Parts: sequence; structure tokens; C-alpha cells
Amino acid sequence: MARRRILLPALALGGLWWWAVLRLALAPEHAGVIEGAVAAGGWGLSLLPVHAAARTSVRPERKAVVTVAPDGDGSQGTGPSWQRGHQ
Repeated sequence: MARRRILLPALALGGLWWWAVLRLALAPEHAGVIEGAVAAGGWGLSLLPVHAAARTSVRPERKAVVTVAPDGDGSQGTGPSWQRGHQ
């Protein structure tokens, strides 16, 4: 039931937008300010970042822990392990 509450208005607004765009494209001499406003408004809404949403849960942020493993001879080394010994 909740989907129907969202689906029907979305289809109606989508249909209204397509009507305005097609009227502007096919009969621009008969299109007016309302059609232009509906088409521009619908295009502007498409630019909104709908994928961005507020977080619902609060988690502590993880911090990266960097560890340095000693070399075989007991020294800490100065670079990545694949470069050590090739300098």
C-alpha cells in the first residue's frame, strides 16, 4: 500500500514533465511559460543528489594503523620491502 502512495504521484509528475517537454519540442509556438517552467523544474530536480542520505546509525570512525615489521637483520628498514636490498 505504501508503494502505491509513492508510485501514483511519481507517475503523474513524470507524465506531466514528459507532456511539457514534448510540447516544447514538437509545438514550440504553442508552448508557454508553464511548459517551460515544468520542463526546467523537472530537469533541475534530476540534478539533486538523491543518493546522499543522512546516516541512521552512529559508528565510531576507524583510524588506520600502520605497523612497521623489522627486517631479518633487526633493522626497521627505510622503504617498502620489495625495495630493501635493491638500493
